[in-house]
Amino acid sequence: MDFWQRYRAIDARDIRFDGQFFTAVSSTGIYCRPSCPARTPKAENVTFYETSAAAHEAGYRACKRCIPEAVPGTPAWNIRSDVAGRAMRLINDGVITREGVDGLARRLGYSARQLNRILSHELGAGPLSLARASRAQTARTLLVSTDMLLADVAFASGFNSVRQFNETIGEVFAMTPTAMRATGAKSAQRRGAGAAPGVAPAALTLNLPCREPFDSGIFDFLAVRAIPGIEDAATLEDGTRTYARTLRLPRGTASFSVSYKPSSPGGFLQLKASTVDLHDLPTLLSRVRRLFDLDADPQAIDDALAADPRLAASVTTIPGIRVPGAVDPQELLVRAMIGQQITVAAARTALTQLSAAGSTAEGSRPGLERLFPTTAELAEKGRALLRGPQRRIDSIMAASEAMATGKLDFGYGDDFESLERKLLPLPGVGPWTVGYVAMRVLGAPNVFLANDAAVRNGLKVLPTRSGLSTDFSEVSPWRSYATMHLWRAAAKRPVSAAGK
Repeated sequence: MDFWQRYRAIDARDIRFDGQFFTAVSSTGIYCRPSCPARTPKAENVTFYETSAAAHEAGYRACKRCIPEAVPGTPAWNIRSDVAGRAMRLINDGVITREGVDGLARRLGYSARQLNRILSHELGAGPLSLARASRAQTARTLLVSTDMLLADVAFASGFNSVRQFNETIGEVFAMTPTAMRATGAKSAQRRGAGAAPGVAPAALTLNLPCREPFDSGIFDFLAVRAIPGIEDAATLEDGTRTYARTLRLPRGTASFSVSYKPSSPGGFLQLKASTVDLHDLPTLLSRVRRLFDLDADPQAIDDALAADPRLAASVTTIPGIRVPGAVDPQELLVRAMIGQQITVAAARTALTQLSAAGSTAEGSRPGLERLFPTTAELAEKGRALLRGPQRRIDSIMAASEAMATGKLDFGYGDDFESLERKLLPLPGVGPWTVGYVAMRVLGAPNVFLANDAAVRNGLKVLPTRSGLSTDFSEVSPWRSYATMHLWRAAAKRPVSAAGK
């Protein structure tokens, strides 16, 4: 978008662009979200920034009226496969907090100095400033949504000290943490209770904003693939959809549940986390948002998909479709390899058998007693638990051993090309596996799994049109979402082997 396209968006107070760019006003010294209800500033006083961190660096503070940090994140970090996009995915996952700028740069293949120069040029702020903005956003969420002790909020948000936390909140929001909490008390019911440092409340409940419309069919996708004991999904009597699971995070294990009531207005899902180290909260929030694709721009995606006559009716019936992400890249690769060329039900049975290699999840709720096996556990015990063709078993074991030893290392900071270089040499891994992993781990929006059985079945359900490409290139860069529509169409057929 150029300057005037963005200016028209803020003049219209278009909520679709919240989180995608930020409006700084020189006459007031503040920055806002595009939908801010304040009077539209004069164009000569406006500067647009890609990130809130860039606005901070330029000396602006957050608007107290629209709270620009309280919005979904930008979908650009998945669309962009450049260094800036890859860096933002890793920053949101907490890499700088755990490994510092040098660790982030090493993961991306640059020196810290080069990376700082690239991000400053592309996003208007260096990696430390971007991480600081991410921490401020997490802190704001915890302050207005919980009654956690302020010291706990500080460390849960990734700050190294309470002093650093207080200074950042004051600089970014021009108010104290106590005042920030008071603003949340006026508009939302606070839940939870104070806890000792490093220990989360028994049930920490947070709202996760997203752009509407939101298709709750993503809960169905996760439900049919849920591994008993590790995952659980249900539909309650009032129509609320729920999904829960256990997982490992950098500092320990955790369990969480996400609920969504389609009939409730507000555009958010609710996250309830338990048995999670406070330092892991930012990582958990980032991974849950990726799992449910909450930073997507559904209206832009639907507009592009609806322009294809093969998808128009499906988009009208299913607005706001999402591409499910992954909370653990290594787990997702194993699940993808097991699910190749078999039905979803068969893959779930195989994964349930394999889950016996995992350890017990301490403190989790009934029904969530186990953790998905680590790659080391798979390398040690997996062969005795896997069933099927020997070649497939050998391929899964080879991948598990490579991940366990560190020979194979991939994750949110990869792009499609680097993922291909790392995965295709593995026995039993082909283009379908790479594409599926890219969709779910990287959030890559432009993957079309042409050879997938369910995609072929979905094409039989959708109307045919001559003169259009077979790979749906007309809807780029949103072909991953076209794939989701085809999988949904395939589910209507009596028999299908949908993506795993």
